[in-house]
Amino acid sequence: MATVEVPDVPDELVNALKAQAADSGLTLTAYLRGELSRLVGVSPNAHVVERMMRRDRTGGPTTEETVALIRRTRDAS
Repeated sequence: MATVEVPDVPDELVNALKAQAADSGLTLTAYLRGELSRLVGVSPNAHVVERMMRRDRTGGPTTEETVALIRRTRDAS
């Protein structure tokens, strides 16, 4: 994957972008990647799926535990 640098970005703009990223619960890098994808019409979901496929999935809940929790939550409603 390539690295893109943008020189001479005003501090005010960087601070505004950081705030928007934080409001979205994202790092600045993740936020900008999504915005760049949006600008060129590429779904940012492809990046999300790619990251998910690389994650270590050990130690999480089993499918059965997840289904049981969903059913308990649904039945409690």
